Amino acid sequence: QVQLVESGGGLVQAGGSLRLSCAASKSISSINDMGWYRQAPGKQREFVADSTRGGTNYADSVKGRFAISRDNIKNTVYLQMNSLKPEDTGVYYCNAKELTMAIVYEYWGQGAQVTVSS
Repeated sequence: QVQLVESGGGLVQAGGSLRLSCAASKSISSINDMGWYRQAPGKQREFVADSTRGGTNYADSVKGRFAISRDNIKNTVYLQMNSLKPEDTGVYYCNAKELTMAIVYEYWGQGAQVTVSS
């Protein structure tokens, strides 16, 4: 099992920046996919970005503004968010997908609130 703890959320004005961190309870070097999702009020949870062995992927809405990175020594994944917009407001969740014995186990953090004011 993996416990994930997010931090770094908060209130920021449009155009500002925030960096989210996701600390894992075990080594992430063997975890296939580490990513971020978000959920705005009244909307479904949506994919934001992930980091896999094949590289990084981003939702079209954040390309060029957000950057995901992982530190396998600190067992931490980061999401650097620049040029924030009010529509980026939501709860951001860290996600891990671990492949073990041909079974994918998925884990979620508790979420971090990000609020972007106009």
